[in-house]
Amino acid sequence: MLHLALRTAAHRLTALLAVACAVLGGAALITTTGVLAESGLRSQLPPGRLGGADVVVAADQEFHPSGDLPIALPERATVPARLVERLAALPGVTAAVGDIGFPAALVDARGGITPVAEDPGTAGHGWSSTALLADARVRGRAPSGAHEVAVDVRTGLAVGERVEVVANGRPAAAYRVCALVDAPGAGVYFADGTAAGLAARAAGSEGPRAGTVDLIGLRTDAGAGDRVAAAVREEVAGTGLEVSTGADRGDAVAPGAGSARSLLILLAGSLGGIVLLITGFVVAGALGVAIDGQRRDLALMRAVGATPKQIRRLAAAQATVVAVVALVPGVAVGYLLAGRFRDLLAGHDVLPPELPLTLSPLPALAALLLVVAAVRLSARCAAWRTSRLPATEAVAESRSEPRTPSRTRTRAGLLLILGASALSVVPLLSRTVLGASVTSIAGIVAAIGLALSGPALVKRAGEAAVRRLRPGAAAPTWLALSNVRAYALRLSGVVSPLAMGIVFVLTYTLTQTTVPAAASDDTRAGTLAQYELTAPALGGLPDGTLSAVRDVPGVRAAAPAGTTTVVWEYEELGEPAAESASATVLTPDARGVLDLGVTGGGLDRLTGATVAVSGEAARTRGAGLGTRVRLVLGDGARVDARVVAVYDRGLGFGPVVLSRQLAAGHMTTGLDQRVLVRTDGTQAAGRGLTALAAGRPGLSVAGTAPDATGADAPPEVWINLAVVVVLLGYLLLSIANKLVAATAQRRTEIAALRLVGTTPRQIRAMMRREAAVVAAVALACGLLLSAVPLALLGQGFLGHPWPAGPAWLLPAVAATVVATSYLTIELPTRHALRTPPADGLRTG
Repeated sequence: MLHLALRTAAHRLTALLAVACAVLGGAALITTTGVLAESGLRSQLPPGRLGGADVVVAADQEFHPSGDLPIALPERATVPARLVERLAALPGVTAAVGDIGFPAALVDARGGITPVAEDPGTAGHGWSSTALLADARVRGRAPSGAHEVAVDVRTGLAVGERVEVVANGRPAAAYRVCALVDAPGAGVYFADGTAAGLAARAAGSEGPRAGTVDLIGLRTDAGAGDRVAAAVREEVAGTGLEVSTGADRGDAVAPGAGSARSLLILLAGSLGGIVLLITGFVVAGALGVAIDGQRRDLALMRAVGATPKQIRRLAAAQATVVAVVALVPGVAVGYLLAGRFRDLLAGHDVLPPELPLTLSPLPALAALLLVVAAVRLSARCAAWRTSRLPATEAVAESRSEPRTPSRTRTRAGLLLILGASALSVVPLLSRTVLGASVTSIAGIVAAIGLALSGPALVKRAGEAAVRRLRPGAAAPTWLALSNVRAYALRLSGVVSPLAMGIVFVLTYTLTQTTVPAAASDDTRAGTLAQYELTAPALGGLPDGTLSAVRDVPGVRAAAPAGTTTVVWEYEELGEPAAESASATVLTPDARGVLDLGVTGGGLDRLTGATVAVSGEAARTRGAGLGTRVRLVLGDGARVDARVVAVYDRGLGFGPVVLSRQLAAGHMTTGLDQRVLVRTDGTQAAGRGLTALAAGRPGLSVAGTAPDATGADAPPEVWINLAVVVVLLGYLLLSIANKLVAATAQRRTEIAALRLVGTTPRQIRAMMRREAAVVAAVALACGLLLSAVPLALLGQGFLGHPWPAGPAWLLPAVAATVVATSYLTIELPTRHALRTPPADGLRTG
């Protein structure tokens, strides 16, 4: 069977080349998705400033929902400081360090900020934390007083110099540099007692995190690491603390890294469904063209005694051989594409630059299994009708198509289109990112429905066009429309992938632009403040900033604001569910600078253990005014909060707003992230805020109006658009190959027309008219299938029945479809016309 498959494949190289391209692209996309998913599950950050610790003890920075993947918690959870002495007493431990991190920054002579760490919010540490550095080279001595610091050697400072330091929101104070530290991840090091006081971690202090440390690092005797780690696990059993060694230590450096890996898993999951749908669709279409070109050969085999099972096995074997050949370069391209995609994510600050990809054979194996299974199934389905027909009927039908398209297939396609229309209603009912994502799914489902019902629809349209054709119509026009009517299955096989490409580009791209536009509208309408003050280089706003802002002439209202992450626990259909979401942190004063569209309660009640929720969340999760909700804060603390307000603008401000008191002590830094300011609108007020920022190191002022150019769009938008470009490239390449193969297989038809007197010019005119029909039908179908989902998306999110997006998108899509249709039909036709008609009949 394999030998026969290879012999038949040798005579159908053009059609099988389309299959090979479809398999190569599909394997590359599936491998890329697999690498991203595996990296999200297994990738490890380098240990950085913990490289010298043999064992690290830190709080669990993940929430573990029942029956689902862990959810990363980005806010630093704490460890009791009293545990340091207990662990130091364990056999084999040579040093135990309770590490703390707090905001710290150096001020240069010009009043600018000198960077000292990747995250200014945790740049400050006690001197004992230098024992956790790997191969640290220290020049100088340890800080011995309250006004001495050690700094990273890359700051350019020298031992003995004086430098101003802003620590944990306190005013800049002068310190003497007593040491320079040369090691990865080094920051600003204070005397241990000074650091504990600045961070409000000392036992007996008034801070919410008093008596705690961020983590505990242990150094052990040579070869005793595993034994000490086992002893530490016994010591902390039941406390919820995690013990890390080796490559796992990197997770303890920055809790946000876990959320980056979770993003990879979510991204791979969202991509996986689309990739599998498109790959299956494209591969099945390419195989349909390839098998269609061999119907005569298969029918003759039936006539000489081949059984239906042997025919299907032959088709599957031939397709498998082609798939295996294309899989090897496809998998290699997939690994390369994953690397480029990871660089894109890191370049947009979605992933930490130091987070590597995990490369193993598993994604390649998954691509092999999925693609080969899809190829074999598609080949068997494509050969099913020919293999089941009686031998004489199969031979008779090998040069034509079935007169009546399958009713079952047509009905299934129409049902899918109706189902897609029903799915399109979701954005009207759920004004959320999840609700918007249904739009692109509905479009693809409708395109698959078109592929199934297309032959019947095209046949009826062709019959109607031929009936209305004027008697004096040109011969090429009559021939083109007759081909449309007689070969509806062939034309549908070409139109469907083109229409799917149109639907995919329009629905996916316009969803990515409409949701940010709606969120921007919510934010713009709900932001009363004209200015915001931030201090990113300081790790947060210094103390006294809010009162200083309120004292500026012309300021009508000012309120602090921040963001964190919460996990909302609720019940869905009687089952426990949990969802991670961004949460805004506000005070009661926020009502003077923000208008969230409150429909019940009020932001003035946002004190203590209280929250405000969006109307969408209140409706779907039963969290109405006065109810209590269960939340897991960003550091893993469970709270039970009362709903004191319900608001409409959830897309712009998130599903939940926390009171400042509720979030206090549960964020990595206790400093305000920004202050929103509403003024009387005069230029004098703006100049006053600018002067205030200029007089305070690290402080910056900016307007709250969104950037009209789209430069401030979330990085996820650009990443999703990059995904669209990659998938579109795969679709276009596969569609072009399919069109070329379908046209090349018409050599016999072209030769027969030439033998009965049709001139090459008339044949080219006929094929150009067919190309025009293909482009027109594909555009019409693609636009019609996209219209309903996009209209409902626009109505649900923007209040009008059209989405937001670039005006050039539709003309660009139309031009691409026309150019693809014309070139992929015109070029094979010209090539076929160079072959003498007799040779074309003999080799066709």
